[in-house]
This record gives sequence, C-alpha cells and structure tokens, in this order.
Amino acid sequence: MTEILDELTWRGLLAQTTDRDALAAELAAGPVALYCGFDPTAPSLHIGNLVQLLTMRRLQDAGHRPFALVGGATGLIGDPKMTGERTLNDPEVVAGWTERIRRQIAPLLSFDGPNAAQMVNNLDWTADLSAIAFLRDVGKHYRLGTMLAKDTVARRLASDQGISFTEFSYQILQGMDFLELFRRYGVRLQTGGSDQWGNLLSGVELIRKASGESAHALTTPLITKADGTKFGKTETGTVWLDPELTSPYAFYQFWLNAEDEDVVGLLKVFTFRTREQVEALAEEVATRPQARAAQRALAQDVTRLVHGDQAVDQVVAASQALFGRGSLSDLDAATLTAAVAELPSTVGRVGDRLVDLFAATGVVASKGAARRAVTEGGLSVNNERVTDVDAVLGADQVLGGRWTVLRRGKRTLGAVDSLDGSAG
Repeated sequence: MTEILDELTWRGLLAQTTDRDALAAELAAGPVALYCGFDPTAPSLHIGNLVQLLTMRRLQDAGHRPFALVGGATGLIGDPKMTGERTLNDPEVVAGWTERIRRQIAPLLSFDGPNAAQMVNNLDWTADLSAIAFLRDVGKHYRLGTMLAKDTVARRLASDQGISFTEFSYQILQGMDFLELFRRYGVRLQTGGSDQWGNLLSGVELIRKASGESAHALTTPLITKADGTKFGKTETGTVWLDPELTSPYAFYQFWLNAEDEDVVGLLKVFTFRTREQVEALAEEVATRPQARAAQRALAQDVTRLVHGDQAVDQVVAASQALFGRGSLSDLDAATLTAAVAELPSTVGRVGDRLVDLFAATGVVASKGAARRAVTEGGLSVNNERVTDVDAVLGADQVLGGRWTVLRRGKRTLGAVDSLDGSAG
C-alpha cells in the first residue's frame, strides 16, 4: 500500500493531488475507500475513461476499495464543456446508457474479496431531494466567487454562448456525490482526469465544511501523443469501449498502430505489465522497432482487458489472415466485416472480371496494371493467387455472403462488397 503513489508516478498517472504526504499516510495506514464518477452522456465509455478505470483497479490491487459511480443524475445534465451547452437527453435514454456503462465497468474491477468494488448511482440520493433541501444543506456551503473562478465556467461566461444555471450547478452536484459517499461508505478519495480538478476540489471542500473532516483528490494527466496532440481519436472518431461502436478488430488495430515514440508510455498507462516487462519492451523498440513487439503486447493486453480472450483470438486471426498467414474463410462474418471496414473497396457482382475489381479498388492503378500483375504472380483473391487474366469473381469467393479480399504483394489490400445479393 505504501508504494502505490510511486507506482502511479512511474506510470505517468499522477497529475495533481491534495496534500500528498497526508494522502500517502492514509494509503499506507490501511484500506482507503475511493471513487470515480462516469456520466452517461453517451451510450458508451471511451478509452479516456479507461484511464480512470485502470487507475481505480491499480488502487484496488494495492488493497484499497473502489466505488464506481455511474451518474444517472449528473448524466441528465452533463459536465460543462468549453465549447457550449450540452444537449439534454431524455431520462429514458440516460437510464439506458447508465445500464450499458455499468456493464462496461463490471469486468474491469474486482467485485469479490475484502476490498470488493461497488457500483453506485447518484440518482439514488438526488431523485427525491427537494430544491429547498438542496439549497439549505448543500448550496449554503458554496461561495459564488469560487464557482465563477472555475476555468470552464470562466471561459463559458466570457464566450458568446454563456452558461446556463443548470450546467453552472454541476460542480455542486459532483461535490454532493463525494459528501454522500463519504457519509454512506467512508469514501475519502476521489480520482479523475486533470480537467476535473476543480470539481474534485469542490467535493473535498464540501466535506470539510459539512463535517469538519478531511478528504483527498487525485487526478491523472490528459494522455497525449509525443507530438502533443490529444490521444484517443482516429479519423473515424472516438475509440469507444462498446464493441457495437468500435469493433474489437478496430480497437485492436488502434493500439497496434501506436507510434514507437508513444508505445512505451501507453504500456505503462493501459496495461498491467511490470516495470521489468515494460523496460524489456522498451529495449525491443530501441533495438528492433520493425518487430513491433511492444505494439503487439499493447494491443493484445488492452483488447483482452476490454473485450476478453475470445475477441483477442479472433482479431489476431483476422489480422494474420488478411496478410496471408491464415484462412479468411475461418473468420466469422462480424470479424471479417470489421477487418475489411477500412480497406479501399468497390461494389462487385459474381461474374465480374477480377482485373476490373482490382483496378476499381485501387489495389492496382489500372486494368492493364492488374493484367501485368497477374502474369507476374502478384495478385491474390482471399489469399489464393490469381493465375488467369480473364478470371471472374466466383460465388465461392464471396465470404460471409458479402466480402472478397484482394491483395497485391504482401501488404496492399482491398475488398469487394457483394452485399447487394449478387453472390447468390
């Protein structure tokens, strides 16, 4: 327990804390109850939220007890953004998202043993709270000057959009959550991202004013790439934990494509590899970067954490099959669809000339180039070499009733989509 802050520091997971010495003393003295909140303002958590969940798990593994708060109440409002007011979602939508997020959190914490995690919902203590009780019991502890000085609030006040009283009050609701968990379960530490520092301090201060007791806050830094840009976005958008929004294959590929200068830091943040294991992989990056051992370790570990062993087996098999090191016909339809989703593609029909399809996908520059590549033995369909320049797409070459994978050489890929039913 005494080394957890040092561990978080080594992993690059410690941005700010309240009195560090006092926090270290409490962590060393015995199990500390802690919490982190997740608002259902979208149907899924994303990999930024994963940083918080894994930080909670590290604290749990060090002997402390985590409470995962899914904000069924605060999700009805949403934490103020820098850019303008959020759209308020219907309560039924938020309730559905709350349940989806609960299911995403469940596999990432341990709910057994002496320091078993617990899931809580702040709607339980706010749904029946009257406005008068809220103002008298909670609001009286807040000073307007302090609230106005919060960075997001100050920026929004200075903008053309301004800020509504609803979003302005969010910091009070989050502070009330900390106080309620402190009273109910003895929670003394709240964790979150560095952009939440002001809201975390709101709860610490509320506990001090309402009870005379001390509490703590700890934040993790914003995860960025080596070039300083924000981490967690792709050309197609946010990397979600929900497999319906980001397929396990796309999720795996996101991590596999990490740059050499980023991958060691990502291993520290997103995996449970030991210091010795991370240092060994860092040496691999330095001496044999072409092997991409660190990227494969990262992709497998994080995909396994979020989606499970079976998903890892499927996406590894798909990755290998795409490049000729396995059978594409062995892949299930969903994995195959995810695997070809970002390949250049064209719509095709059974009976279409293969050289025309190769040209249409851009795998080769032209039909003439495709014919030359066939004679040179450089084109394959579903990993089977094409030997006839007049060959046509056969029904048996349409996998899963939809896809045909085209390849030139070792790494240039395209796909034919026969979803219109022409595959028969």
